[in-house]
Amino acid sequence: MQTGGNTMVEFETMKAEEIKFGKNNFLEIARKRAIVEEGGNNEFISISRGFFRTDGSKTFKKSIAIPDDSQIKKFLAEKVVEM
Repeated sequence: MQTGGNTMVEFETMKAEEIKFGKNNFLEIARKRAIVEEGGNNEFISISRGFFRTDGSKTFKKSIAIPDDSQIKKFLAEKVVEM
């Protein structure tokens, strides 16, 4: 569990895909769920960049959370291809 103010939040990864690039870097896109102890939850898409350590473990450097909204996902997909 992670603490955000006084509310406990647990993050569950439902599905994740990654692509390696460069010597030891990766990008990961994942569907995650934030579960609040009061019983609420919120699904979102996470895009993360990181690198592999010499022992093969992952270290995440940067991440962005995108709302699970079809218009936003469509916009991002189209603009990434256009760029």
